[in-house]
Amino acid sequence: MYSITSAREAHSDELGAREIKYAISMAFRSLCFVGGVIAWQHVVWLGVILMLLAVFLPYTSVVLANAGVRKKSSGDNLMDLEPYGEITDGRPSTPDTRRD
Repeated sequence: MYSITSAREAHSDELGAREIKYAISMAFRSLCFVGGVIAWQHVVWLGVILMLLAVFLPYTSVVLANAGVRKKSSGDNLMDLEPYGEITDGRPSTPDTRRD
């Protein structure tokens, strides 16, 4: 059984959040590319670093955007069920009843 507070986020909300993460990381990638082109003319090693970031950021952006939000639910653990008790012969069990 799951409580309403442990319910997952709506798919449309999750998709919107992933799109925003992806757009931000791709904007950063574009800045790295433009900065790499400009820095290449003045400081070659900085241009190389920025170009490498521009090359590898799309992969990491997709991985991070598709990771989504994973919450551990606080529902019942189905593997740790308590036993229901003993199987009896059908007679009501009260403390006064003796079994022969």
